[in-house]
Amino acid sequence: MSENMDNNKESLFSLKNRKLLSNPLSKENPISVQVLGICSVLAITVQLRASIVMAISVIAVMGFANVIISLLRKTIPPRIRIIVQLTVIASLVILVDQILKAYVYDVSRQLSVFVGLIITNCIIMGRLEAFALYNKPWPSFLDGIGNAAGYGWVLLTVGFFRELLGSGTLMGYQVIPDALYEVGYENNGFMILPPMALITVGVIIWVQRHRDRELIDVS
Repeated sequence: MSENMDNNKESLFSLKNRKLLSNPLSKENPISVQVLGICSVLAITVQLRASIVMAISVIAVMGFANVIISLLRKTIPPRIRIIVQLTVIASLVILVDQILKAYVYDVSRQLSVFVGLIITNCIIMGRLEAFALYNKPWPSFLDGIGNAAGYGWVLLTVGFFRELLGSGTLMGYQVIPDALYEVGYENNGFMILPPMALITVGVIIWVQRHRDRELIDVS
């Protein structure tokens, strides 16, 4: 019996399954490699706190949506699969939105309509269509969490630098000391504008692809 449990545990966290979590963080990242989901990165990364909440929200929606679609994959008629996927995502987004309004209302107001736009996030729709419809629930769950986490770390990175350089704060708390302001330091107002979010994402994409090219050259 213990041997069977060990085998099940090994299969759950096999190398193939671990790659479903790790690959989207780097060489298959949905933003820096596939260039998907850029709109929300531009819109809600002025503050790190909002970026964290959005990242967690997408992880929750994407993980559970993948599992639900995987469970229903053999019963969904091909003609209405997109409608079913949108219905599942919309239901999860409504649930997440209500939770945000109940526990982090100020952030919920800041995110505004962008929580609802998770429904049309091309990363989520893409993974449902390309993976969850053809795989079992556990790999689908890992794929959803992995891709959402890959999206999330880019979101947090952009939010970190935009708030730090644009406002001198992190999570709403001042981190740049007053002494620097007294000697002439000023916050970069351009960092809170959408174009700087795009430039920051562009830098991340450049670093990602340059690093991967170096890894290929070394191998």
